[in-house]
Amino acid sequence: MSFTIYPAIDMRDGKCVRLEQGDFDKETIYGENPFEVAKGFADTGASWIHMVDLDGAKEGSKQNAEHVLKVADELDCRVQIGGGIRSEEDVRFYLDQGVDRVIIGSLAVRDLETTKELLRKYGDKIAIGLDARDGYVSTAGWLEQSEVKAVDLGKELAEAGAATFIYTDIAKDGMLSGPNTKEIVRLAEETGVDVIASGGIKGLQDLVELKEYKDQHVIGSIVGKALYTKQFTLKEALEVEVG
Repeated sequence: MSFTIYPAIDMRDGKCVRLEQGDFDKETIYGENPFEVAKGFADTGASWIHMVDLDGAKEGSKQNAEHVLKVADELDCRVQIGGGIRSEEDVRFYLDQGVDRVIIGSLAVRDLETTKELLRKYGDKIAIGLDARDGYVSTAGWLEQSEVKAVDLGKELAEAGAATFIYTDIAKDGMLSGPNTKEIVRLAEETGVDVIASGGIKGLQDLVELKEYKDQHVIGSIVGKALYTKQFTLKEALEVEVG
């Protein structure tokens, strides 16, 4: 099984930003133009780019879609998008315009039956974003805490045909403190579904460690702040991917 690096572009007000632990008051702007940042990733050799519409996640509707569609249309890489996707109409909007994978997060908690129907309809074009704080899923751009355990939701959606989970430990996100490898591997083992790790990557060794579990359904890692703060380069990360 392969292991894929997903450089991340989080968008707010049309800019490329990073938050700490999802806190909208702890924002750092790293680029004025998401497309140019994405182009840099694609030119370096990234096969996928992970994009998040932070405004969309907060507002519950697409807010930065034009940037996503431009990347999907003009760059030679695959794109996955999360944030503000609350209906089948939102899913179709992106998939019909060249986006490769759509990430469902809040909808999976608020409307489980619709989520299951979308999984039946679109299969591996859907990824489920399990964003957890203390093991429980958070929604609405991490502003609301649910009473649903990430692993329990993962098991139910695995039975419904989920092909990919993106697991984020919110306490780790943007903190450069290392990933929550234990919970990432646990989710993969208990659901039998491919898991992409997200949150906390601080060095190349974190990627090497996660890759050790690639045959246990840990199929990749999203990398954000570590790239923007130059802890390592995307080229170095991609060398781990193929090494």
